Amino acid sequence: MDVGSLNVILIHDWLTGMRGGEKVLESLCRRWPTAPLYTLIHKPGSCSKTIEDRPIVTSILNKLPWVHSYYRYLLPFMPWAVGWTLPTCDAVISSSHCVAKGVTPPEGALHFCYCHTPMRYAWHMQESYFDERGWGWPKRWLANLVLARLRDWDRRSADRVSHFIANSHVVRQRIRDCYDRDAVVIHPPADTHFYCPADVVRENYYLILSAFAPYKRLDLAIEACKKLGRKLVVIGSGQDESKLRALADANIEFLGWQPDEVLRDHLRRCAALLFPGEEDFGIVPVEAQACGTPVIAFGKGGATETVVPWPRPDATGMWFDEQTIDCLASAMESFEQHRAAFDPQRLRKHALQFRLERFEEELFGFVAKVMGLEQRLAA
Repeated sequence: MDVGSLNVILIHDWLTGMRGGEKVLESLCRRWPTAPLYTLIHKPGSCSKTIEDRPIVTSILNKLPWVHSYYRYLLPFMPWAVGWTLPTCDAVISSSHCVAKGVTPPEGALHFCYCHTPMRYAWHMQESYFDERGWGWPKRWLANLVLARLRDWDRRSADRVSHFIANSHVVRQRIRDCYDRDAVVIHPPADTHFYCPADVVRENYYLILSAFAPYKRLDLAIEACKKLGRKLVVIGSGQDESKLRALADANIEFLGWQPDEVLRDHLRRCAALLFPGEEDFGIVPVEAQACGTPVIAFGKGGATETVVPWPRPDATGMWFDEQTIDCLASAMESFEQHRAAFDPQRLRKHALQFRLERFEEELFGFVAKVMGLEQRLAA
């Protein structure tokens, strides 16, 4: 019996688009093509066919009208909503950055949690999500009360996980800090077959590919480009869109969300990718390097595991030390002085460490080892 023969149930926080977490889920769905998938919210058609082509069980929150437009505000109710009674299975595998890891496995089943991060809203990024909103004391008091209860639930529900798998060493430390548990580190996959160099001319503009969430700090990229008079192309959308558009000048171009082919085209043609936020891992910098594109990143969080900083001889980009306009602008100027030193083939070779085949070998090999099974990857 090999790992693909296990009777598995998959858990994911919500299905509203294809981001890094969904790329991990996609690998799980390919390995277990008939496994049922439980999720809080499902927007039909928002994910790949590999994910959508299976039984999908949603929570009661999915019955609310137009829930896809405001589901993040339902955070206080999400721990209650994952209280499914799961059918008998060999293993539960959760892909979690919010509450999916809090599901209760059926008796006798192991629970593997691929943890993208402990719930960032309640732990290490509370300030980014709540404290900067300008709320008066009644709302702040209520938010702090709710977040305290969420942290308590999150800590207690960690006992429902048999084995934690962290997507980075940064997240492994957060799991230790939040849950007093250890984890094996298996970096998530990048599609290095799709994201690859092409014989096109590099242009003099910087690129952002991101959701418009507060902690992404896209405001720094916009302000730094304004300060230097550089062109910036921004691909993405989200809650901060109106705020970010208000900051922009004529050199800043917003394209909204675009298909993967457009993302790849810009990664092949831009001067460098700007990555100003502190991420749990961050797959976009790896995709950029797979296209031979340098990355200018905040030197904290997941970027420290994916971007090799100048002046190392194997550098694939630049780190900047403080999340300030001046610090990012200085890193951009330094990059421009040394731009010729970033060999596209060296960058791609570095990115291949995060290829899909390596991820699946490590992840499914770990599950097989714990379950006492063989690992035979599909041809």
